Amino acid sequence: MEQLEFTAAAGDTGRLDAWLAAQCPALSRSALQNLIEQGCVTKGAAPVNKKEKVVPGAVYTVELPDPQPIEARPQNIPLDIVYEDDDLLVVNKPKGMVVHPAPGNPDGTLVNALLYHCAGQLSGIGGAIRPGIVHRIDKDTSGLLVVAKNDAAHQALSEQMSVHSIHRVYHAVTYGNLKDDEGFVEKWLGRDPRDRKKMAVLADNAVGAKYAYTGWQVLERYGNFTYIACKLKTGRTHQIRVHMASTGHPLAGDAVYGPKNCIKSLNGQCLHAKELGFVHPRTGEWMQFDSPLPPYFEDFITRLRKEHRA
Repeated sequence: MEQLEFTAAAGDTGRLDAWLAAQCPALSRSALQNLIEQGCVTKGAAPVNKKEKVVPGAVYTVELPDPQPIEARPQNIPLDIVYEDDDLLVVNKPKGMVVHPAPGNPDGTLVNALLYHCAGQLSGIGGAIRPGIVHRIDKDTSGLLVVAKNDAAHQALSEQMSVHSIHRVYHAVTYGNLKDDEGFVEKWLGRDPRDRKKMAVLADNAVGAKYAYTGWQVLERYGNFTYIACKLKTGRTHQIRVHMASTGHPLAGDAVYGPKNCIKSLNGQCLHAKELGFVHPRTGEWMQFDSPLPPYFEDFITRLRKEHRA
């Protein structure tokens, strides 16, 4: 069991859970509240109270329980399969579904559904938790993913990813009216040093920074919002979300990189993986797929069009 120790400075005030969250960005405030309730946070060997205030000069100890092993198991969850053969399948992932099990999301994921549908016939390169997963999209991003059924297909698709030959176009709605009709963002990305759960634009020589390129084109303008298509050259974590936020035009509904008063009715960022194209690893044939915009996206655009015309 790991222990973390924090000493409150003379000017530190406020609720203890909020203060601890600021001292330890790797833990969310809700996670710290749970640890407090479990008696894992102490002051002078005595468990603290959930509503306790910070005491200047006090030393607080946070005990982190050993992580529980995560096991991916088959679950009979419906899948929207766009294409399938003996080597791969292309899936249209719904908004709200996590791609693979992780702490906080042990089941109900795309991997759980794939294990059931494919009866375990998935490539093992991604390990026991990520079988078949060649690339990922965020929980609240909908759209197309290619999944490998065997190691040879996985290796071939991963190679296409590494040389940026896979065709990927996302549709999104951003805040504000973009100045130009098209453009690109070419900025290095990595973990935000102030919040390890977020990504950020970093200097190209920063530790952990990775090159990222997003091309964008305006499809429609609605005054305070813009509907765009983003073509990816690279596929970094949260790439489109961070890149567009860095231009002053974050994605509508993005509670992490957008304004604090985000559009909650969207239940996350308005982002859809619409087009996916690649060379089939066995036949050498170019394959391309297009996913229609999901209802939440269509409804939002319809509303914006009406408001803009009014």
